[in-house]
Amino acid sequence: MNRKQLIAAEIYRYSYANYADHLGIGNVRFDKLMPQDVVILEQAVNEGWDKAKLANALDRDEEQTAILMENYQHAIDVIDTPDRAESFRRRVRYSVKYALSEGLKTDEDIEKLVMQLCYCAADLAYLLDLEEEKLSDYSKELRKEVGDLEN
Repeated sequence: MNRKQLIAAEIYRYSYANYADHLGIGNVRFDKLMPQDVVILEQAVNEGWDKAKLANALDRDEEQTAILMENYQHAIDVIDTPDRAESFRRRVRYSVKYALSEGLKTDEDIEKLVMQLCYCAADLAYLLDLEEEKLSDYSKELRKEVGDLEN
């Protein structure tokens, strides 16, 4: 998968493997439309578009557009991180923050968070396979403590 496809997977909350499974089989949504949204969002950020112009370009209402923009910003934060360990850490952080904002009151809520964290791990594995790397290559970075992350 290329960068735009990875960003699209993040924006629309697809696992990387699932998104990749939909590529090249004539699925216009995955092959063209979602990456096209990434191009539009990137252009909007680069050119400082207002919400109305962006909503019009995406053919969405302003509420949907705001959600896509927030997801895009998270996606950029995750995908454009040069270190896979930090990318994983950021995805986990976003998942936990989202779960906390929705409430972690029941066992079902906790299971939903666990599932999201499993998707984070699966996506890391997918990327490492693409790059022919091993998880153990990132062991030290993944074990860094909070104070160590600032250095």
